[in-house]
Amino acid sequence: MAIVTRKPRNPSLRTQTFVKIVDLTKKAPEKSLLAKLPHSGGRNSNGRITVRWRGGGAKRQYRIVDFDRAHKNIPGKVVAIEYDPNRNVPIALISYANGAKTYQLRPEGLTVGSSIIASQSCDANVGNSLPLSSIPTGFFVHNVESFPDQGGRFARSAGTAVQLVAKEEGRAVLKMPSGELRYVDARCWATIGTLSNAEFRNMVIGKAGRNRHLGFKPSVRGMAMNPVDHPHGGGEGRSKSGAHPVTPWGKSCKGARTRTRKSSFIIRRRRP
Repeated sequence: MAIVTRKPRNPSLRTQTFVKIVDLTKKAPEKSLLAKLPHSGGRNSNGRITVRWRGGGAKRQYRIVDFDRAHKNIPGKVVAIEYDPNRNVPIALISYANGAKTYQLRPEGLTVGSSIIASQSCDANVGNSLPLSSIPTGFFVHNVESFPDQGGRFARSAGTAVQLVAKEEGRAVLKMPSGELRYVDARCWATIGTLSNAEFRNMVIGKAGRNRHLGFKPSVRGMAMNPVDHPHGGGEGRSKSGAHPVTPWGKSCKGARTRTRKSSFIIRRRRP
């Protein structure tokens, strides 16, 4: 994987960069693992916009990724590495000994032909899934459960991993990608390795149309609105008015705390 630039045949290509994943398998996605992905345009079941600046975008189908590790104690083999338009990390097509097939997030070092397994007593190799109680301290893991049998929740984006720092009294201490330290039940499962495609963060979108293909509409600044539409709006000329930044509904933003209650699972927050 590498960041590549294209020959600037037009102004929009001059600043764009792309991530090139050289070991993708040239094949169509597995039909049995595809699902419809209707576009909501940021609207809820009542038709009201609850997430602003969403809509349009290229049509895509959802790839059903196995975050729950449904086939435990059954060896599997990586038969393909595929692109997933719904996430920033490639996915691996796994074929199990019982004939089942699933998609799994691809960690760094997992290639076509690699063998993986989800078991309580397997080796801590890249791609294998184990409970945190069976993983040696200091290992980097991804797709970590928050509670037992819940399915993977933490570290699921490109280039991320969680470090298992310590184990004590049936709980594991995890260092999150943000630097936060938190307790997790040691019975929670995780997958060994750091997710691939870390260069994704260095990619330059380069033009507005590329964001529209991803389903993101232009976001309008509050300062450019009228006072009836946003607390930052209005005034003669551009003015921040000396007030702290707020949402259109008057709630403090840009650094304000959003957690409503203290969590007993967090040992050290990402910001002191």
